[in-house]
Amino acid sequence: MAKRVVIVGAVALGPKAACRIKRIAPSFDVVLLDKDDLISYGGCGIPYYIGGDVDNIEALRSTSAHVLRDSNYFQNVKGLEVRTRTEAIAIDRRNKKLKIRNLVDGREEQLDYDKLVLATGATPVVPPLPGIDLPGVSVISNLHHAKTIKDMVSKGQVERAVVIGGGAIGIEMAEALTDLWGVETTLIEMMDQLLPTALGKDMALPVKKHMEKNGIRVLLGERVNRILGDSVNGVQAVETSNSKIPCELVILSVGIRPGSTLASEAGLATGMYNGILVDKCLRTSDPDIYAGGDCVEIPHLVSGHNLPMPLGSLANRQGRVIGTNIAGGCEHFKGTVGTFCLKIFELGIARAGLTVKQASEAGFDPVHTVVVQADRAHFYPDMQLMYIKLIADRKTKKVLGIEAAGSHLDAVKSRVDAVAVLLGQGVGLEEITTMEVGYAPPFASAMDIINNAANSLDNIMEGYQVPIDVIDFLKEFKGNNGIVLDVRSPVQAGPFVEKYGRQWLNIDEGELKSRLAEIPQDKPLLLVCGSGPRSYEAQLLLRSQGINNDTKNVQGGIGMIMFSDPEFAPKDY
Repeated sequence: MAKRVVIVGAVALGPKAACRIKRIAPSFDVVLLDKDDLISYGGCGIPYYIGGDVDNIEALRSTSAHVLRDSNYFQNVKGLEVRTRTEAIAIDRRNKKLKIRNLVDGREEQLDYDKLVLATGATPVVPPLPGIDLPGVSVISNLHHAKTIKDMVSKGQVERAVVIGGGAIGIEMAEALTDLWGVETTLIEMMDQLLPTALGKDMALPVKKHMEKNGIRVLLGERVNRILGDSVNGVQAVETSNSKIPCELVILSVGIRPGSTLASEAGLATGMYNGILVDKCLRTSDPDIYAGGDCVEIPHLVSGHNLPMPLGSLANRQGRVIGTNIAGGCEHFKGTVGTFCLKIFELGIARAGLTVKQASEAGFDPVHTVVVQADRAHFYPDMQLMYIKLIADRKTKKVLGIEAAGSHLDAVKSRVDAVAVLLGQGVGLEEITTMEVGYAPPFASAMDIINNAANSLDNIMEGYQVPIDVIDFLKEFKGNNGIVLDVRSPVQAGPFVEKYGRQWLNIDEGELKSRLAEIPQDKPLLLVCGSGPRSYEAQLLLRSQGINNDTKNVQGGIGMIMFSDPEFAPKDY
């Protein structure tokens, strides 16, 4: 059994593993080291500190009892030996020694270990752009970066900012700068959508519209060519493939790479993303060396592929598993389904599993639905619409992924969490259609949106419903490639008829059967109602009567159209 444990990295996983070891095996000698002097902080809270939701940077380093997690805390309270400003530079696996360097005085020494834990995190990708080293250009990877940026903004040194990268951190930073400080912020993403690894295009489009509504300029499909400025005045502008954007601050958020150099130089196995490979016990290819957090690749429980999953929640869970196993226990970390959530102003986003694109790349034949429904009972006073996308494999009906959005953040997260628990078990669609969830009007509808999403997807798979995504609908409609049949009441549909004329036909659902002769036969019909169910029933009716079989039901109805493209609606709608 191990007696001396050395842990490299003291932000998330490292402290968790160290404290777990000392709780179970108090006699163990545990050494925790890190290159920085600020350790054990909530890195995911950095955008909220910059944006003012978290007033004091020390809050990110404190326990729930408001005790500062510094070296003294871990040494005096947890019984650890802590070495900050210390870099691990080489592993001698044969002799079980770790070579370290003191970054203050440059002194090097060897640390003996029985077990070694690598919690080396990830490093931000810095693109090789001209001007990348100018003052005012920064990544966001630690508290020092956070403090520097907030000091600049709070002192009025930044009127305009450019965020490069449309992933979660980029979006959070754009919101932080805009919401509290009123900085004129532009977000640039080289792909044709925001959150390209987290959401499908149909769910990412509303995110873009929501950010623009809140004052952020979003540029998609643009490449940054250079950053302009000089060493005296700092950043002055960002030049892209299409424009030049004046600014005083540039934040880089274009991705991260697993911090695996120490491991790979020691001959430990790494994967296709250069992350450290580990087994279910989180042991590396050397059984005396464990690893976890942002530096490793772990199995995706839906696709089966190994990949990095840089989430603080996973790092903490993995830290506990490592600590237990080193102290003599036997726990497994099976993998991840990539559960993820994000706040964008008042909008909540969450997802788990695979996107449609990722599912196709993994060899599945994905089918999806988008459902819009009240997140409480529809009659409850503070209900808000929620938008759910559910994805399953056509042949097996295995559920592959879920994406959700809505303004009640906890309600969005709870729905995704409920499905995420099942994704790793390979459940079929039937399990979601009948899944039991709590019901009371202040919390949900009697038929929860999760159940209805599964029902809708089942209808599509069985061929009852023929859908069209909102993005495709907007393209078809604006290209005059179809006529809308709106089965809402004339009061609801009237403004759309007035705006779009003959391209927008309104027949109330209650009158549809008696007015079938008015249905055009020479053009495709795009069926729409408030959220989709009534227009689906209209599709079934028309098919049963042999009338215009070339119909498609707009997924999510007017609710999803408005969510995706608010300008589509008539004025004052």
